Amino acid sequence: MFGLEKSAGQQEPGRSGGLPKMASVGDFNVLSSSIPATKVELSVSCRNLLDRDTFSKSDPICVLYTQAIGNKEWREFGRTEVIDNTLNPDFVRKFIMDYFFEERENLRFDFYDVDSKSPNLSKHDFLGQMFCTLGEIVGSQGSRLEKSIVGIPGKKCGTVIVTAEELGCCRDSVLMQFCANKLDKKDFFGKSDPFLVFHRSNEDGSFTICHKTEVVKNTLNPVWQAFKISVRALCNGDYDRTIKVEVYDWDRDGSHDFIGEFTTSYRELSRGQSQFNVYEVINPKKKGKKKKYVNSGTVTLLSFLIETEVSFLDYIKGGTQINFTVAIDFTASNGNPSQPTSLHYMNPYQLNAYGMALRAVGEIIQDYDSDKMFPALGFGARLPPDGRVSHEFALNGNPQNPYCHGIDGVMEAYYRSLKSVQLYGPTNFAPVINHVARYAASVKDGSQYFVLLIVTDGVISDMAQTKESIVNASKLPMSIIIVGVGPAEFDAMEELDGDVVRISSRGRFAERDIVQFVPFRDYIDRSGNHVLSMARLAKDVLAEIPEQFLSYMRVRGIKPSPAPPPYTPPIHVLQTQI
Repeated sequence: MFGLEKSAGQQEPGRSGGLPKMASVGDFNVLSSSIPATKVELSVSCRNLLDRDTFSKSDPICVLYTQAIGNKEWREFGRTEVIDNTLNPDFVRKFIMDYFFEERENLRFDFYDVDSKSPNLSKHDFLGQMFCTLGEIVGSQGSRLEKSIVGIPGKKCGTVIVTAEELGCCRDSVLMQFCANKLDKKDFFGKSDPFLVFHRSNEDGSFTICHKTEVVKNTLNPVWQAFKISVRALCNGDYDRTIKVEVYDWDRDGSHDFIGEFTTSYRELSRGQSQFNVYEVINPKKKGKKKKYVNSGTVTLLSFLIETEVSFLDYIKGGTQINFTVAIDFTASNGNPSQPTSLHYMNPYQLNAYGMALRAVGEIIQDYDSDKMFPALGFGARLPPDGRVSHEFALNGNPQNPYCHGIDGVMEAYYRSLKSVQLYGPTNFAPVINHVARYAASVKDGSQYFVLLIVTDGVISDMAQTKESIVNASKLPMSIIIVGVGPAEFDAMEELDGDVVRISSRGRFAERDIVQFVPFRDYIDRSGNHVLSMARLAKDVLAEIPEQFLSYMRVRGIKPSPAPPPYTPPIHVLQTQI
């Protein structure tokens, strides 16, 4: 009724999140590059909604909109059920969303008092709305955001409480090991070189490859190494979905010979090593031709161990704070700020390259920083009054307290500094890296993680010292993002990134990769649509942070703190639900 059929990415009322039936939520290709970090389920409650009905209380519904990155257009994502006659609804129907740390997902929750069965929202009374980002909800304490409802001038519209819950089915991984016996001999001179290929079945009956084992050479009785795979990749969280396993004989030329296949499911495999998990390998062609055909060998499950992965969100929910520091390159190679050719050009009508990079990355990170106070530093300038060169000065002019409020405060301090300092040199990164490292070294218990954003034109003078600083910092809870602006060759920055060759200094290698470099020019939209380029920039810059964060926690054996207890709404008079 009311046109409230289950929309994509939603579940039936009353079904708890993360159960096998989640399979219908958008199929996910394990080999694709944009796998969501996770899925989150949003629960919505309101308190003290406006009363629009004369003889009874309002009959509220919540409608969620998401915003497209490019054109900023709001699109309806889904609706809750209608709850009759209450100003304090706790909606049962959830919104299930893909969550990417590196993307800023703007959300709008609209509330209506439903007066008829019409799905057309204009036919119902508007009760107000609330704007936020998905990161703001996740980054709030206990992933519970409480905000005032706005939108009706002069009226108090009440409050909305949105809670984010990470869905469990994304989280389990399985460690499995298989062996085989008496497989068909396929090679003329030796025995077979067998390997297994696992496929997950899709909603439409097709199959998607999700794992290949290694090849075991010259044997008909191979024992493959144990391998780990996420439950989502294996069966998309649906425990009864078919898993097809093919057995091949490896050939150097790539024309691997098909030995046979069998099917199973997560539920069957989860019984572990038993007579149920010995599978006959069947070759349908042979079976069709030979009357006496039995099988082409057997495959046996040797072990099955479920592991629940801890995620970036677990730490954030447990109270880990992300501390964001900005460092800006004020060296003379950027050009005179009063000239349009300068990367620091103070254009009254649009952001310069530095401003764009700061805002794009800062707006994402600030959702995870509870106090929204960011130290903002500059390097490579001569400072008033005596003209001394500094490689770590506070943009707000206060070395004792270099904090700026929010990304707007950082931008303001940046523009103020441009007017007072003289761009100079050399370009030394090590002092600002060491500055943040000193703070990171004092909090190694997992309660805080530090992210340093360096925005630079890429002409570096202290390469050896910077490498040394990065190798030292790789042991600390910190990551470094370098955004290169301008037309320079960024070979030195690529070297610091360490994605291809792990960075080293005087024979010591970095314990983990903590630097991410992106050249800003790759993100400037030819049409001048800065928003699109900023969204792509932020995505590429921040995508590695959760894994860098987790690698630190794993190496140190730091587990997430328990999240605060979930919010329990006060008990209300029984509500009828449609």
